[in-house]
Amino acid sequence: MVTIRQATPADVDVIYDLIIAIAKYHGEEHYVVTTKEELAASGFGSSPKFGVLLAEVDDEVAGYASYTWNYNIWLGANYMNIDDVFVWDAFRGHKVGEALMLKAKDVCFANDCRRLKWEVEKDNLSAIRFYERLGAEVNIKGVCRWGEPLPT
Repeated sequence: MVTIRQATPADVDVIYDLIIAIAKYHGEEHYVVTTKEELAASGFGSSPKFGVLLAEVDDEVAGYASYTWNYNIWLGANYMNIDDVFVWDAFRGHKVGEALMLKAKDVCFANDCRRLKWEVEKDNLSAIRFYERLGAEVNIKGVCRWGEPLPT
């Protein structure tokens, strides 16, 4: 049985481990510069900048989904952006990812948001099929970004 709960400050170590795990999974561990202290301050301080849903199976953390709140001027409304979704290998195939996504959807609409968005790599066909199976519309776009330091 999969249960989903909101993370608390006591979960910072687990959240950090999950962030490192998904970064390793994608070969991008070198991009992770956050710290446990930063996660605690930014996620659980007086003005949280993100939220985390933790999936548990038999009281063991099986995976997570992290999210932020944003505003879309075309919608004229807030939306939820899923940052990461990750499930430990041992729990894949047990509908943990589905439970996380459906709970994120519930959290989104319970907070009067009109849209839930996330990104997926265009060559991650298994993830795309998974999201489509859940009823998501997949719109592959290019993602542009600047990192530190910003160009002048």
